[in-house]
Amino acid sequence: MRHRTWVALSLSALLTTGCLWVEDTTDLRQFISATLAKPGGKIEPLPEFKPYESFVYEGSSLRDPFKRLVPESEADKIAGPDSGIKPDDDRPKDYLEEFAIDQLNMVGTITPLGSQSLYALVRDNKGEIHRVTVGDHMGLDYGEVVEVSDHAIKLVEIISNGRGGWMTRPRNLAMPEQE
Repeated sequence: MRHRTWVALSLSALLTTGCLWVEDTTDLRQFISATLAKPGGKIEPLPEFKPYESFVYEGSSLRDPFKRLVPESEADKIAGPDSGIKPDDDRPKDYLEEFAIDQLNMVGTITPLGSQSLYALVRDNKGEIHRVTVGDHMGLDYGEVVEVSDHAIKLVEIISNGRGGWMTRPRNLAMPEQE
């Protein structure tokens, strides 16, 4: 026990004398006085702020973009659930109906010898080329080819009208421009 007390007292004395030990600090005092004697740097003035001008919306008298152009009762008459348009589910599906229209590209046309029919050549996203003519179907939205020209395929798709019925939508699949 006596040994521990002796070690504790020695350690305390050592720490206390370390705090009281004074060294010559003239170089520190010279540095501080030299730093304070230097002229201060120039600070640029704050930029001038323009006053805030509030925005006044003047379109409140215009039509609300979130309301229908045609009242709902009239819109239902135009393309209601019983518009008479619907896809033919009994018809066997063509191969190109497995692809979305944006996965298909028109790459050319051919006319078989001795025929007046013009066929469009369509490449699917697998790289295979298919022959398409008027009456064929393609795309996921029951698209039926109604016209084939040298530069485009015109089709009519049957899509949902969002109210339990169906409506038609024209669509073109054009051949890309060549440079």
